[in-house]
Amino acid sequence: MKKKWIVIPSLLVLTAIGALATLPLWRPLWDDLRPPPKVVVDSAMRVQAIDALVAKLNDHYVFPDKARQMEAVLRRRQQEGKYDGFTDGRALAKQLTDDLRGVARDLHMSVWFSARPVPHDDAVKPPPASQAEWEQRTNLLVRLLMRRRANESVEQVEHLSPNIGYLKLSGFPPDFLMTEKYATTMNELAGTDGLIVDLRSNGGGTPQAVALLASYFVDGRTRLNDIWDRNTGISTQQWTQDTLGGKRYGGTKPVLILAGPGTMSAGEDFAYTMQAMKRATVIGARTWGGAHPARPYRIAEHFLAVIPSRRTISPITQGNWEGVGVIPDIAAKPDDALAVARELMQRRLDRSAPLAAAGR
Repeated sequence: MKKKWIVIPSLLVLTAIGALATLPLWRPLWDDLRPPPKVVVDSAMRVQAIDALVAKLNDHYVFPDKARQMEAVLRRRQQEGKYDGFTDGRALAKQLTDDLRGVARDLHMSVWFSARPVPHDDAVKPPPASQAEWEQRTNLLVRLLMRRRANESVEQVEHLSPNIGYLKLSGFPPDFLMTEKYATTMNELAGTDGLIVDLRSNGGGTPQAVALLASYFVDGRTRLNDIWDRNTGISTQQWTQDTLGGKRYGGTKPVLILAGPGTMSAGEDFAYTMQAMKRATVIGARTWGGAHPARPYRIAEHFLAVIPSRRTISPITQGNWEGVGVIPDIAAKPDDALAVARELMQRRLDRSAPLAAAGR
């Protein structure tokens, strides 16, 4: 569940944080102690959920033509009575998710069931854009819990040898929570001659945190990615930061990135972007394959849909990793990737052999 907590933060995290931030501190704990109510899905609830799901897809899904195709599949199966036998909400949500992904293999897209009422769309605020806004919207306990969780995303920082650094990341929490942690981390690694970044169990997070960490591996302001939003028609450019709290690793020292099926969403963003810039060599296996940022929409009292409405576009490749994942430069079984990387890095630093990248 750790990965899904990070991959779909707008649903599983922000809703919970919103409740914690606006209720007395004892209230969420009391709610957790009470068993959730029993909800039996009836015909009216199924119809409402499917009708609203179709409408939200057509209004927001990043590819309008795919939204229409998904609508056609849902309506056909609804007419065939495929959904009539579902009285369990979780089972229906899973079936709807499978049907959507059968048309568009978009791993960020899903339908969820909640035994407790789902808040209306206007009750779920967008993620805070700054630390000041975050502090204003959340109470002290939540801030402490989130900071601890964010710090734990930097799982391991060490020197594998005097000149080879190792950084293991399990996620990319909001950048304003990671500024100090990344600064401390990169200060610790700055003296190494080469760095291995382990993203094999990285569940994702935010593109802003990706941009913050990537800023340490360039020598000047660099355009990383654009994010196009279907709802506004606007593309927002993602750039590295000019001012950092820690020491830059710079744009020349070798960097190897470990990746595999457990590398997801923002973890893929970092690997793909560093690879596209030719700033890092990716070692391991093909990654998860989710590149479309998403948000939740209420489709019934006990159902919501996570619908991607934005698309990441590399200014270098003019594409992204959606559906195909990040393809490694050097293939290796995920369990063997670190050993392969250590050997290759040492060879590179010893200048006994060049670090070759397999053609794709």
